[in-house]
Amino acid sequence: MRLPTIREEVEKDIPAIRALSRAAFARAQRPRGNEPEIVDALRRDGDLALSLVATNMDEAVIGHLAFSPVTISDGTQGWYAAGPIAVMPTRQRTGIGAHLATQSIVWLTEMGAKGIVLVGDPGYYARFGLHPDPDLILPGVAPEFFQVRMLAEGPRPKGTVTYAPAFGEMPGKL
Repeated sequence: MRLPTIREEVEKDIPAIRALSRAAFARAQRPRGNEPEIVDALRRDGDLALSLVATNMDEAVIGHLAFSPVTISDGTQGWYAAGPIAVMPTRQRTGIGAHLATQSIVWLTEMGAKGIVLVGDPGYYARFGLHPDPDLILPGVAPEFFQVRMLAEGPRPKGTVTYAPAFGEMPGKL
């Protein structure tokens, strides 16, 4: 199978990203919002630092991964939250999400990002170099599900992480 093309979103992708996120998370509705609304709010608030789409040969959007800046209580700058990530339901478990994740690390590194955080399955995300770090805390999220990866040399941050306002109250928003 041919891997999809990964590129930054353009304005004409926004409706497709919204529809894709709605379909990908149809069974995972959140009590105070959902993934399409989170991505729209990140974009509206100017907190969508990187928005990558995976497209098939017809340029249809079949995957999406958003990144937004986080605040760390020790003042460390240049860290981003990964998510939401969405893949077309009929194409899930075919490597599109992994390809998005791998390519996003390259893009973020080239942007000068210092590190990324995410809430997710440690068994899945360990292959991308993400792991729990006892020095970084996301209140209300079990430590084994809050994972980090440094992308640049320098001191490791320590403290409490705060996501962009679009995520609302944590946990349960990712």
